[in-house]
Amino acid sequence: MTAGRLDRGDGTELAWIRQDGRGPTIVFLPGFRSDMTGDKATRLAAFAAARGAAMLRFDYSGHGASGGSFLDGTIGRWAADALAVIDRLTTGPLILVGSSMGGWIALLTALARPDRVRALVGIAAAPDFTQRLMWDSMTPAERVTLIQDGILHIPSQYGTPTPITRLLIEDGRDHLVLNRPIAFPGAVRLLHGQADPDVPWELALRIAERVESDDVEILLVKDGDHRLSRPRDLALLCRTVGALLDQDGA
Repeated sequence: MTAGRLDRGDGTELAWIRQDGRGPTIVFLPGFRSDMTGDKATRLAAFAAARGAAMLRFDYSGHGASGGSFLDGTIGRWAADALAVIDRLTTGPLILVGSSMGGWIALLTALARPDRVRALVGIAAAPDFTQRLMWDSMTPAERVTLIQDGILHIPSQYGTPTPITRLLIEDGRDHLVLNRPIAFPGAVRLLHGQADPDVPWELALRIAERVESDDVEILLVKDGDHRLSRPRDLALLCRTVGALLDQDGA
């Protein structure tokens, strides 16, 4: 296992951890305000090591150990971060595992690198969440505050209020994927808790509808929450990724 920092080209350094092994390389894409040290990322890293599989995990700019300000971040910027680490730190085929926002980043990455991405795994995947789950749920007064002040702080059950910037919302509209067919032919596995209070599980159905691949499976966990980080949830994640590795001959 090696760790390092990669300059994305503008002086902002992205922190990463890479494990060598057989391909395809598993790439973990964290969620909004999350990082590569969370339960899902570290459990998957241990699983990959036991299987002798290659894996890469990293932090977006403004997240975890990476440089940059969270308030400067956008979906487009974080998707570019993902491409930067993937292009410079991996070779060959990929299996992308995206948690929440990471599911959106995974879809954008697959569209940008169609020759490399073999499979996608979404964990409570939340494509288009800046529009569907943020802007559309704001009150008129909140929208006015966001537009006038450039930032809105919304309560979060996971800690301090979440700062939402106007830049994030406006940039998100330029990267929507569920408003058209998603040209990805590889395997797609969508894990989602039906007790998720943040991202409705029905969004997994929408993703399955939009992805052009015929190899799409949705795995619903009836009592699962948004994080899906209980031991049995993590076991499900590892089984899902393991089946994709076997399918690819790894």
